[in-house]
Amino acid sequence: MKKTLGLVFLLLFCFTINAQVKYETIQSSKLGEERQIKIQLPRGYNSNEEKSYPIFIVLDGDYLFEAVAGNVDYYSYWEDMPEAIVVGVNQVDTRYDDCLYSEQNSLPVETGAAFFEFLGMELVPYIETNYRTANFRVAVGHGNTANFINYYLLKSKPLFQGYIVVSPELAPNMLEYIPESLSKLESKLFYYLANAEGDSKSLKQMSEALHTDLSALENDNVSYSFNSFENATHYSAPAHAIPNALQNIFKVFQPISKKEYKDEILELEISPVLYLEEKYQAINELFGIEKPILINDFRAIAAAIEKNELFEYYEALGKLARKQYPKTLLGNYYIGRFYEENGEPKKAMKTYQSAYTLDEIAGITKDKVLELADAIKEDFGY
Repeated sequence: MKKTLGLVFLLLFCFTINAQVKYETIQSSKLGEERQIKIQLPRGYNSNEEKSYPIFIVLDGDYLFEAVAGNVDYYSYWEDMPEAIVVGVNQVDTRYDDCLYSEQNSLPVETGAAFFEFLGMELVPYIETNYRTANFRVAVGHGNTANFINYYLLKSKPLFQGYIVVSPELAPNMLEYIPESLSKLESKLFYYLANAEGDSKSLKQMSEALHTDLSALENDNVSYSFNSFENATHYSAPAHAIPNALQNIFKVFQPISKKEYKDEILELEISPVLYLEEKYQAINELFGIEKPILINDFRAIAAAIEKNELFEYYEALGKLARKQYPKTLLGNYYIGRFYEENGEPKKAMKTYQSAYTLDEIAGITKDKVLELADAIKEDFGY
């Protein structure tokens, strides 16, 4: 287990050093002191000044930052999630004071209340003022800090849209507060909870009780997921939880998988092209990112059209491809298939022929479209 985790962290470290990591100090009026932070900017941050990025606020940044930053860089490299700005908050000497809560109502008090205001009123505005950020924020915590990030759920408009809660040391009343707040939520929110076999008995009982309540939620605005890791300790839990959390939170962002193709797209009762458009519209609405439709996603939809013989949808797919990749022959190829399968061979032939001047893409070559045009010409004597 130790060797495996070591290899994982070494791999993530190699990815992280390719990104830009900065160390800054913030003078906080709320805390009455300076606070050190680490910031990882995406690899291409300086090359595209028009692009904005989601934010990860990582508590326990003195040890948790690298684990989150490495995973974010790794998954964004493979386009399984958007590139993001990762901010780690150093709490090595202040963790207890930062997480202080009242024994009466379990809410932040004194230094804990000050830290709550520091994150929401100073740190996040500082990052959003000085860096190009999208309107999607994720909070990450472990143990006591995993309990702490839940306090932002109790506001009428939660500061974060994503919560990665790993082995939380929950304050007693939070077992009531969290489900109640999530049940009333009116905007989309992602909540990931995890515990480990090696967690203390009381911690496991609290997190399991929370899991039971959250599993029973009937609110479509809440996307909830949970993992319990066997053979993991309290301290190794983040290494297991973070990659799982990223995959769950950014599921819609990921390219169409074999499972999604087989279980969802082939079974659709609506247009597969509409499914594709709605997938990318959701990415824009959730994460504030205009993501171009991936070529492989076009190919997946085309494969479903062929498999289910729903050739009438090729026209819409072709128009969408022309909009996304106007300099390529992808759109003409799909529209040519539409005409060919819907009894208009002459239009199909001319559409294929006109594609010859455009760029090749996705394995569709100029020779291929000319062969299709010539085959129609020979069959019908045009």
